[in-house]
Amino acid sequence: MASPRIGVIGVRDGWSSERLAASVAARTGSGPLIELADVALDLERGDVRAGRTSLLDFDALIVKKLGSNYAPELLDRLEVLHYVHQRGVPVFSTPQSLMQLLDRLSCTVALRLAGIPMPPTTITENLQEAEEAVRRYGRVVLKPLFTSKARGMELLEAGSDVRVRLELFQSNGNPVLYIQKLVPIPGHDLGVAFLGGEYLACYRRVKDADAWATSTSSGGRYRPYEPGPEVVELARRAQAVFGLAFTCVDVVETDGGPLVFEVSAFGGFRGLLEANGVDAAGAYADFVMKAIGHGR
Repeated sequence: MASPRIGVIGVRDGWSSERLAASVAARTGSGPLIELADVALDLERGDVRAGRTSLLDFDALIVKKLGSNYAPELLDRLEVLHYVHQRGVPVFSTPQSLMQLLDRLSCTVALRLAGIPMPPTTITENLQEAEEAVRRYGRVVLKPLFTSKARGMELLEAGSDVRVRLELFQSNGNPVLYIQKLVPIPGHDLGVAFLGGEYLACYRRVKDADAWATSTSSGGRYRPYEPGPEVVELARRAQAVFGLAFTCVDVVETDGGPLVFEVSAFGGFRGLLEANGVDAAGAYADFVMKAIGHGR
């Protein structure tokens, strides 16, 4: 049986994208890395190309990154992949499942409708409503709708300058205010990873002593962690809402029980490797090979 042709949608020189492409190449002899910024969809001819490479010629595509930064235009790139998927090329994860995760609000609404416990959250464009939410919560995190690794997030406490801070945050490209109560954390939060809906491993992000966030962009460090069954089951329920091939669920353990921050479409590779020694890229490549009928 000839080796399948599997392409990786990612970012050149991106650590996780390159690692996944190398894992695919080690198994198939080739692991082309394709940036969606280079892709052209010709609807008249019915073709999707990156240079001379037609995406319709692949046996499967694995999506690792849609771009260097989270932004609304990534939704348009997903529409191109949706076309490829509808033309019969298996895409992991499917564009439909990824669409709800690019926009933080879409992800949050889907999780809450599914009954997944999360920190108290208010979404509004109205500054008076936003002020009331901050007063009610006491300490909050303002979160951009398109971001990752806590980039662009701001800590805000109830006080005299709340209105000014909210106006400034809104004017800096955040017309819809996503206001989440800051919940006490035990110095870390968790990344709970799943492959094909099955639990893979868990790591914790230990926050820097001077930071309020645990993200690695704020100095957080990856460490191994063995979660209890309650955490794993909650994370399993959360990821099941979206049906992703690979995902990492951000969970925080509180005195009142575990809460979910978000479900990530693209994260987890580095944390799993550094904390657990788990080669998520290799496991993902094996999973896709098996899914398209070329696995052992």
